[in-house]
Amino acid sequence: MKWYTICICLSELLLMTYAFSYYFELDDPLIQLTEDYKWINFFDFYWRLGIDGLSLGPTLLTGFITTLATLAARPVTRDSRLFHFLMLAMYSGQIGLFSSQDLLLFFIMWELELVPVYLLLSIWGGKKRLYSATKFILYTAGSSVFLLMGALGIALYGSNEPTFNFETSANQSYPVSLEIIFYIGFLIAFAVKSPIIPFHTWLPDTHGEAHYSTCMLLAGILLKMGAYGLVRINMQLLPHAHSIFSPWLIIVGAIQIIYAASTSPGQRNLKKRIAYSSVSHMGFIIIGICSISDMGLNGAILQIISHGFIGAALFFLAGTSYDRIRLVYLDEMGGMANPMPKIFMMFSILSLASLALPSMSGFFSELIVFLGIITGQKYFLMPKILITFGMAVGMILTPIYLLSMLRQIFYGYKLFNGTYFSFFDSGPRELFVLISILLPIIGIGIYPDFVFSLSVDKVEDILSNYFYR
Repeated sequence: MKWYTICICLSELLLMTYAFSYYFELDDPLIQLTEDYKWINFFDFYWRLGIDGLSLGPTLLTGFITTLATLAARPVTRDSRLFHFLMLAMYSGQIGLFSSQDLLLFFIMWELELVPVYLLLSIWGGKKRLYSATKFILYTAGSSVFLLMGALGIALYGSNEPTFNFETSANQSYPVSLEIIFYIGFLIAFAVKSPIIPFHTWLPDTHGEAHYSTCMLLAGILLKMGAYGLVRINMQLLPHAHSIFSPWLIIVGAIQIIYAASTSPGQRNLKKRIAYSSVSHMGFIIIGICSISDMGLNGAILQIISHGFIGAALFFLAGTSYDRIRLVYLDEMGGMANPMPKIFMMFSILSLASLALPSMSGFFSELIVFLGIITGQKYFLMPKILITFGMAVGMILTPIYLLSMLRQIFYGYKLFNGTYFSFFDSGPRELFVLISILLPIIGIGIYPDFVFSLSVDKVEDILSNYFYR
């Protein structure tokens, strides 16, 4: 079953890479590789799929991270058939969401994603897994109601026949008051998934209890679905409301960066500390999306890809460390650098990537979001200075919690004094997963144009069609 799952994921990834390499025109901002079939005749429901520059990066990221997560899940022995089935079900939901061109299909894929995560969390999680799983489903399923109401509202408004087609909805205009109502509904759904404070509290609990291969999918892909929805629906379908809400969301994003970065050092649980760092990094994505500038939005898309790699790698390292020492609390750890030099080296490199070291992908994504907010035409000089200052404070706090985490895990002599399991360093499988994630992180850090070439035409199209008119 494990080999079958890995082969399916790998063949999917190779097929996607082949299709995008040979059949996708990078300089065409329109939807490509489309499928359009009538699914349910009763109310004109279509199976509409398509890829453009906005969804290309997240789709390839999904294939890459899921393949490595299934490889990371090889030690799972209890009910491994069900575990791998749920991993593949998550894969389907994620690819379906990033490629759907129909509001109702988008909602179905959004909901399809929740069931596998709930089961993976409640069956293979830690001691408080049922509490975390219940909290996760209450937050995410509760917020999905707003997504469904918004989708139905847009479909039913102002046309003789209800239509869920993205393209039709994007060309339709709404009264500003109605657009604001729709926007708030979608924003609540995406704010929970992203997560945006104060809707973030499910995330540390979920990450703290989930198996590390599930954490890789949560940090690498699931959080990015909310950011993708903000661009795909809130920006493209509701541009007037987005212009109204953007200044407030930028303030929230700046607060989120500082709040999560200052809360993270107080977390004793290793995975919760990394989870709060994810919340902090999502603040940059929100600021980039709401800067309403080419550079800011491109920076946000690069941050989506970059943090997908870095977050997945850090959770994988946290999980492999737990497999060896069976400790989750940082104040009980120490002295792991000598018995596990390979894990120490990879943890150090990826922590530096997370704190935006130059030549790593995080540096360029955060720098370009900075430049996007500074060079954007929408805001006055004083708000720009204050937001930039807030982001800078967050970037100063990031090394504090990441380097103190490394110090607590790897330095000192604690582990030599206790009776612990016999230590063994990273094996070939774990090193392969880590190096596979590290290569694109360094590759994007050295040559970020590769990611920009995917999205730059689509970003220009969104802004010129909906915001610069």
